[in-house]
Amino acid sequence: MKRIRIPKMMDHQGFTLIELMVVIVILGILATLIVPNIMETPDEARVAKGKVDISALETALKMYKLHNGAYPSTEQGLQALVEPPSTGTVPKNFKEGGYLEKAKVPKDPWDNDYIYLSPGMHGKYDIISYGVDGAPGGDGLNADINSWELE
Repeated sequence: MKRIRIPKMMDHQGFTLIELMVVIVILGILATLIVPNIMETPDEARVAKGKVDISALETALKMYKLHNGAYPSTEQGLQALVEPPSTGTVPKNFKEGGYLEKAKVPKDPWDNDYIYLSPGMHGKYDIISYGVDGAPGGDGLNADINSWELE
């Protein structure tokens, strides 16, 4: 009886240096394209959150006015949405629990206070966040978020 010899398959124990280099180059190219887009997303999300916060504050201010006949003054500030003000015109029909869900005035996404003016320069009131840089003006991510510019 004649034996048939079957050749052994080459046994690969790992990747060659060339294969590893190709993978590293591909990962480098992907990182170069994707990382800059991901890095801007948190700031864009903060801008969106600032707009949502200002809209929520506007809704609370409208409810305050509906109950009390006027918006809080600049001196009373947004804190008047949480607790009845003790200065200026004291509201007669302040809603128990205040006008904000969490019973505190939110800070802007960069941990600064929102600027509130009543009467405002652009309407009955103005609410402003100075954005990433915390200073008036700017463009791009440093741009102010203004209540009168929201859609």
